[in-house]
Amino acid sequence: MENPSKPKSQIGDCSGDLRSSAAADPHRDKFPFFRHRSRQISRDTWLISVFVLLQIVIFAVTMGVNDCPGNSYGDCAAEFLGRFSFQPLSENPMLGPSASTLEHMGALRSNILAESREIWRIFTSQWLHSGLFHLLSNLGSLIFVGIYMEQEFGPMRIAAIYVLSSALGSLFAVVFVQDIPSVCPAAALFGLIGAMLSALARNWNLYSNKTSAIMLIVVISSVNFLLGFLPYIDNFANIGGLVSGFLLGFVLLFAPQLRQVPPHKASFLKSEIKRSEKLKEKFDRPILRIICLALFCVM
Repeated sequence: MENPSKPKSQIGDCSGDLRSSAAADPHRDKFPFFRHRSRQISRDTWLISVFVLLQIVIFAVTMGVNDCPGNSYGDCAAEFLGRFSFQPLSENPMLGPSASTLEHMGALRSNILAESREIWRIFTSQWLHSGLFHLLSNLGSLIFVGIYMEQEFGPMRIAAIYVLSSALGSLFAVVFVQDIPSVCPAAALFGLIGAMLSALARNWNLYSNKTSAIMLIVVISSVNFLLGFLPYIDNFANIGGLVSGFLLGFVLLFAPQLRQVPPHKASFLKSEIKRSEKLKEKFDRPILRIICLALFCVM
């Protein structure tokens, strides 16, 4: 166990930890595409676990409120679930609630925002899903990306990026919202993806298998973006979340926690750190953080 009194080392300060064995971290290769060649990090991922649990609970509550057998005239999907069964596939192919239920639970809709001024929908729409397929796709991507980011940069900064990206994504959705209920829970996910891109740019030389890392980000983004063309999902929120997360990454993700490497890689790491510090100096200048923060506020 790591000594809590020992200060965490920064990127250029990890040579003293290079003697540690890789065996001290049996999960070191859990994320091989994004592995830092550096010291051990914390495995505490309570923040993403809380967000995932909340979204599952809210989806269950939404399906309970929907009560397909009691409120629908068609044949419900998965009727054995009782009031938690899904709307007919002809109405919602994502295995989810009806449009009226989504609207009742807080989805975005242009006429309601314009006439009733129900601004609170900007926040509630971030936690709703159009169906079970949407929920599983979003949470699967969130678990993979979110756990990695929380391990690398800690829960507080990731929580700020998650919440702010989600809020800005919802504001983007409001600008382009149509007269049908729409939800935007993936805005937070795209915010974390954008922050991952900026973190990758800042610490380029400290990542292994960079091509695979970029390809994996592209695949996750593409799958979730394509889902945005299905009913009740807003892709404008995803775009807003991605841009805001990228900007916030340059503002907040300036000191990643670092992992261990085996001793035989020590000399290679030292040379990489020297090259990385030159690149990092360009990205760590306060002027860049100020510009990115200003752009985020303007958005």
